[in-house]
Amino acid sequence: MELQIRPYQADDIKAMVRIWNEVVEAGDAFPQVTPLTEQNADEFFSAQTATMVADVNGIIFGMYILHPNNIGRCAHIANASFAVASASRGLGLGRKLVENCIETCGKKGFRGLQFNAVVTSNVSAQHLYESIGFTKVGKIPGGFINGLGGYEDIFIYYIDTLDASQPC
Repeated sequence: MELQIRPYQADDIKAMVRIWNEVVEAGDAFPQVTPLTEQNADEFFSAQTATMVADVNGIIFGMYILHPNNIGRCAHIANASFAVASASRGLGLGRKLVENCIETCGKKGFRGLQFNAVVTSNVSAQHLYESIGFTKVGKIPGGFINGLGGYEDIFIYYIDTLDASQPC
């Protein structure tokens, strides 16, 4: 049994939608409120700079999307979202996905990776990001409305992904 993190393929869409929507519907991590459908998922995933899946023997257990955090003069900083099937959480898959994402950022020419909305109750994500070397940049009070309608603070995290001495 070997983990492969690779670009998604059309055959992966059904599993990806299930995993993505599990996070969306939980209402405790992603800003999206509308679940993806198999009909609109390929358009969404193909519009990203990179969409990668965690594949073990042909079964998808997790994924991430990577894209610019902003436009124009700020487009050299990336943003990403990660989703791991609930049955596979706590096994180190998230760490592998984040590490792969950092590597992919460098390959795609991004100089940094920024997470805009790490919810305060998502302690596992905070611990993971900090253990990898992300810096907690700041806090936005009440910046997230959870699935129960309550307001939670969110943290911004950042890590350099390229040698800053290199030109764009």
